[in-house]
Amino acid sequence: MTRALIPALLAALALAACSSTPKRTPASADRDTEMFARIAALEGEWEPAADAGMPYTAVFAVSSAGSVVREIMFPGSPHEMTNLYHMDGGDLVLTHYCAAGNQPRMIAREVRETAEGTVYEFDFDSVSNLRPEHDHYMGNMTLTLRRDGTIRQDWRSYDRNGKLTEPTAFALRRKSGT
Repeated sequence: MTRALIPALLAALALAACSSTPKRTPASADRDTEMFARIAALEGEWEPAADAGMPYTAVFAVSSAGSVVREIMFPGSPHEMTNLYHMDGGDLVLTHYCAAGNQPRMIAREVRETAEGTVYEFDFDSVSNLRPEHDHYMGNMTLTLRRDGTIRQDWRSYDRNGKLTEPTAFALRRKSGT
């Protein structure tokens, strides 16, 4: 009797594990080009644009045989942070290595075209190393690749009470000669 229950139990456990796995968009070469290639094309040094909002500089670099883009925000400063962009199936993942010491993970499941440019909406997925002393963690980021060649990032974080803050905007232009 017990032997007959083991396969049924294993099947039930496998089904439960599958249902708790986040749904990912199927991968395809066209999808990678649509989602990732535009991010990889940001490679180089960036400086504040005319409408910078909070001014900062950033460096984008393609790494790991072209499978990841590393963005360094505020390079060389005490508040330097790193963002990694990579594909997970057909989803574009952003992991933000925050100066606060936590690592929120956000996912863009689509890219859309607007009058301003190409827009990626990165929504919160999870956060690692969140500690009681952290007063916030990043919740989402909207990245707009503007038609004029500049980029805009609108970052929003969750405060200690789980409330989403107003966006902090950054606008960048490619540094001359990069």
